[in-house]
Amino acid sequence: MADLAEAAGVSLATVDRVLNRRKGVKDRTVARVLAAAVELGYMSAEEREKLGGQRPPNVAFLLPMGSNPYLRLLGDKVRGVADTQTRDASPLRCFFIESFDAGALAAALRHHARWADGIAFMAIDHPLVREAAEEVSAAGTRLVTIVSDLPHPAREAYVGLDNQAAGRTAALLLGRFCGAREGSVALVAGSRTYRAHAEREMGFLGLLEEAYPDLRIVGMREGHDDRNENYNHTRSLLEQNPDLVGIYNVGGSSDGIARALAEQGAGDRVVFIGHGLTADTRRLLIEGTMDAVINSDPDQVIGETLARFAQPAGTAGLRPPLKMDLIFRENIPSQYL
Repeated sequence: MADLAEAAGVSLATVDRVLNRRKGVKDRTVARVLAAAVELGYMSAEEREKLGGQRPPNVAFLLPMGSNPYLRLLGDKVRGVADTQTRDASPLRCFFIESFDAGALAAALRHHARWADGIAFMAIDHPLVREAAEEVSAAGTRLVTIVSDLPHPAREAYVGLDNQAAGRTAALLLGRFCGAREGSVALVAGSRTYRAHAEREMGFLGLLEEAYPDLRIVGMREGHDDRNENYNHTRSLLEQNPDLVGIYNVGGSSDGIARALAEQGAGDRVVFIGHGLTADTRRLLIEGTMDAVINSDPDQVIGETLARFAQPAGTAGLRPPLKMDLIFRENIPSQYL
């Protein structure tokens, strides 16, 4: 590579960017480096044609750091795709950043826009994030929100569930499972800073008020997708509301809620509905502590996102939300076994 840099009259960093098809190199510089590579016998003419053609976009996934099992699973799957990609595929990397921190997300958008042609991120609905999104989009980096949206002209598309419909679905299931019982119902969320959680709450409350007036809402607790916080919230809810008949976990880390229900002997009487089919929620479904899981297939999230970036900017048009899977103990998909 040093010989190639000398022959082309460029830096080693430029040679690295050209050979790895990264952004930030002028077309004429790419052509000069590749011509030198053929002259030196570093590559064949056929390889030069391939590297000199349309460069696949560099893509970054930005996900919240923490103990949310679904987001960890999503990150593992992104990295798995990256590890098995061919050289002709879009270079793909995944980064975990501080959860619920708008400043950290805004800084990450600006940082990764230096090398990424496209960034997929779980959005925080905050002015700092909107400003960063507008800035990097104006500079040419394409943005796709995943799981939680940021309705803003700077983002090109949203890939995820219709979260208000997901909340209404949770309310319908919980109300039907409670049957003729009266009592109180609680919600646990990661944080309303994620629009997904706020929309799920809105949908849940709306349908419960319309269809199940005998079920009394006792408010939303924010557990920040932390199993210990969720555990403590559930202990408090059970102590303060002896008539508690249902819990809807809007976010992740359902195992903390389940632990509190089991310790208080409430697993059989409290209807428990949550999100994200992972190893922990699968176990809770089988044990009977959870009654239903609303799931969005992480493979579909990744595939749809990469398909968006593979298309020219502005050509994809509107697409429907991702398919919502309702998982019960008796229909757990075999790929999760």
